[in-house]
Amino acid sequence: MAKQLTKQLVKPLINPLSKKLPERRCRIVLTGGPGGGKTTAADLYRREIGDEVVIVPEAATLLYLGGFPRAGEKEVRQATQKAIYHVQKNLEDAQSAHYRNRVLLCDRGTVDGAVYWPKDPLGFFEHLGTSLESELARYDAVIFFETAAVGGISIEGGNPMRIETDKEALILDRKLKNLWSQHSNFIFIPHNASFIKKINAGLTELVKIMDKHHKS
Repeated sequence: MAKQLTKQLVKPLINPLSKKLPERRCRIVLTGGPGGGKTTAADLYRREIGDEVVIVPEAATLLYLGGFPRAGEKEVRQATQKAIYHVQKNLEDAQSAHYRNRVLLCDRGTVDGAVYWPKDPLGFFEHLGTSLESELARYDAVIFFETAAVGGISIEGGNPMRIETDKEALILDRKLKNLWSQHSNFIFIPHNASFIKKINAGLTELVKIMDKHHKS
């Protein structure tokens, strides 16, 4: 299956950017509801584009694998989301400082935690001493992968840390879109029955962003 997927992807996905990027770092978020395919897309894009891109891994997955709880009392959920926020932010900053001439492709961003915050999502930013506007300003662009749950496709499998139901994925997808769509460079990649076509649509937009950054 993996060989077949690679064979299908190689030709349509080749869009190399041969020139060196400027010193100013470009930071792009891949986000969306659970089961959107963003993590798979990020890895494929890195392999296809090469050393001009570096992936910032999803902080939530790193912490959940390390033992942080995914549910529980309000205080537990708040503590977990605060930890995710700080790890995500510092991961991005560390990668930015280390890979000075590369585009940062972030698997989720600092805004995502707001939809997992108990009650009012905006309370997330207030509690952390920041704002939605400040967090959106961290990124040059947002590529939003709509969850496959909108097409009636089960999101089970893939990420072993995923515990959401299809119904919960739809709710989270809408909440995330509501926040991230306020970014001035928000790009929406809708669900597609063909994951290959969805991946290609995202790559086309990513290459446009990188090319624009290169020319700036």
